[in-house]
Amino acid sequence: MSSVVPAGRLLLVDGHAYAYRAFYAIRSMSCPAGRPTNALYGFIKMLQKMEGVLKPSHRMVVWDGGLAAERMAELPGYKSTRPPTPEALDEQLPQLADWLRAAGWASHQVEGTEADDWLATYARRAKGSLASVVIASSDKDFMQLVDDCVGLFNPNDKSDKVWTAADVETKTGVQPAQVVDWLSLVGDSVDDIPGVAGVGPKTATDLLKRFGSIEQLLARAGELKSESQRLAVQSSAELLRRNQRMIRLKDELAGGPDLESLKPASPNVETLREMYTRWNFRSLLAEVAPPPAQGDLF
Repeated sequence: MSSVVPAGRLLLVDGHAYAYRAFYAIRSMSCPAGRPTNALYGFIKMLQKMEGVLKPSHRMVVWDGGLAAERMAELPGYKSTRPPTPEALDEQLPQLADWLRAAGWASHQVEGTEADDWLATYARRAKGSLASVVIASSDKDFMQLVDDCVGLFNPNDKSDKVWTAADVETKTGVQPAQVVDWLSLVGDSVDDIPGVAGVGPKTATDLLKRFGSIEQLLARAGELKSESQRLAVQSSAELLRRNQRMIRLKDELAGGPDLESLKPASPNVETLREMYTRWNFRSLLAEVAPPPAQGDLF
């Protein structure tokens, strides 16, 4: 009896990451009314390009809904040094949500939960139902999710390739299953998560290649020849276990839209035409079907 091979591809987009990227990629752009439109235009073009390259059967943009309470309880300084969202970007975010709705894209945001955990949740949910999942983000945390089904589309990689486990190993020196431990050792300055003193990316890779995991490293720390390194590791047991809890993505969140609803919906051409006209996006307006001819019908 032959089994049915899953088909289809789910594209999951890290919404805020791409909105920020678009905002800073195009420094100055505004509509005739004087409102900023740089993030809008860049975001739309990025999604159009991604869709053309990846050809997903299902797609969703996921937005941050705030910091997870569990992570804040673990580390009150979590992401504390991140600057506030620029005002000119903040006022464009609701319009991005409107565009996604008009363009037939699924969009998801839940207050009090981070986009990373929803992206991990949907990557897990799609396994077995779809042939592949692609997460579009440059966030290194997603490397922990890569496997035979899940790949990464990194906007910093100009080759437009989908990263596999081999690419993660090339980047970090470790397997995806070791990425949580690797980041726990190194820390993450972007998220204000401190690592082990004196342990950088290369040292972390060397340690995990030798010991395999943080648990084995802590159990066998006495084998380290460098006294300073041995003391640093031994004194960081609590920090390392906390970092593991902070960095490991939560992939079993409840709720959210079902997979079937993530299929592209028919775009609302009239709404898109109105948006592109208001924003003065002439090239995008030209891509939308022209309005029906006016006059008598025979």
